[in-house]
Amino acid sequence: MPESPPNDDQFADLFRKLPDPNQRGADATAAPVSRREARAAAHSAPDAPQSFTEDTDDAEGTSGTEAAASPPSAAAPSTVAAARDDAPLAALFVDDEHERERVARQRRDRRKSRIAGWVIFGVILAILGGLTAGGFAVWNTYEDKIRAFMGWEEPQDYEAGIAEGEVVVTIIEGDNGSSISQSLYEAGVTKTPTAFYDYLIDTAQNPTFLPGAYSIQQKMTSEAALAALLDPASKLANQVVVTEGMTAERAYEAIAASTDVTVEELEAAAADYTRFGVPAEAPSIEGYLFPATYTFDPGVTADQVLQRLVDETFARLDALGVAESDRFSVLTLAGLVQKESGPSVEDMHKIARVFLNRVDDGMLLQSDATVAYGAGIEGTVWTTDEERADESNLYNTYVHEGLPPGPISNPGEDAIEAAISPADGTWLYFVAVNLQTGETLFSDTYEQHLAAVAQMQEWCRVEANKPYCA
Repeated sequence: MPESPPNDDQFADLFRKLPDPNQRGADATAAPVSRREARAAAHSAPDAPQSFTEDTDDAEGTSGTEAAASPPSAAAPSTVAAARDDAPLAALFVDDEHERERVARQRRDRRKSRIAGWVIFGVILAILGGLTAGGFAVWNTYEDKIRAFMGWEEPQDYEAGIAEGEVVVTIIEGDNGSSISQSLYEAGVTKTPTAFYDYLIDTAQNPTFLPGAYSIQQKMTSEAALAALLDPASKLANQVVVTEGMTAERAYEAIAASTDVTVEELEAAAADYTRFGVPAEAPSIEGYLFPATYTFDPGVTADQVLQRLVDETFARLDALGVAESDRFSVLTLAGLVQKESGPSVEDMHKIARVFLNRVDDGMLLQSDATVAYGAGIEGTVWTTDEERADESNLYNTYVHEGLPPGPISNPGEDAIEAAISPADGTWLYFVAVNLQTGETLFSDTYEQHLAAVAQMQEWCRVEANKPYCA
């Protein structure tokens, strides 16, 4: 029996070639630091496998590759053995460590690059957002001037072929191109208040308009609107339109234009207004002729017409929950709001609040609309210093405190609702800064109000040729 069993472990030779820790010492410095050096050291070992390109003509019997890889001076056998055994494994671990550091460094660099990219992206978004917001603010403030400077003026008239719907427009005795132009705009027929009037001027036309109610479409060109008003087929018989803000005198003219009742008959009937249900505290029937479209039978009388309009007013007040005892005060405020407001319903609620705030603070209302009404002036928002100083005008709120003695117009449902439920706010002033669109600014202080007035005056300076700045 042999002294030691045969070594049949296929990994025995491999384990014997692993580095011996007892041999690591000074020779450890000879370990290569890369795979290339490890391979070179392995080839220089005595039992290294021969190169496939072995040089058989070499006198010493060594291969060409081995000769090229040998160091200039021969190493001691023990050093060679240590390099052969230790170098490959040490080089493997050293190289892996360098690889891990390189990969980690690349990951850190990529992460920093991504963070920097997102930061730059966020800064760009912030800049673009600021530019966009600033651009919108500039556009909203200076749109008219920018359009004029760049030649981007918006069309003043609707395009042909888009007319739709049907509305009733009333022409009364004394109406001219300017007032009819405003009526067409308010009814949605033309795009701007002066489009129709400008068309008449540009085409040098001065047609004769017959009083009456006309059924025409909305979103018409000024040319098409003129043709409709001159077409006898558009004129409605016995149909009366009383518009929001129309005074009683103007309502009489509209009624007379579409019925056989005369203005004089209506004025005589309205002199005894209490018999129609109007309270005695009201100075007249003003404010109780509800704005709407009415159709009357032939032969209708003045009493029947007025009763119909007053009954409609009471029906609307009842539907809004206004007590009978509050009708007069509500209509007085609503009539003022209707005259002072533009097309914005929201502004109506704010205007009602302004007037109530001024009454509560003991301030004069200083409404040009009330001055004009008391002085019998229509068709303008301007009054003179002399008219505003006239104490004999009981409707002059520049000299008389509180609300006017009664309604100064016949308010529509929106104005009545504004008087019933005014907006919440501390405003004491308001002024329309664009008399074409009705854009209105509200202020808490007199200094803010003066700045808004200057803006309105500048708008009128630019639009000096427009009738509403006259």
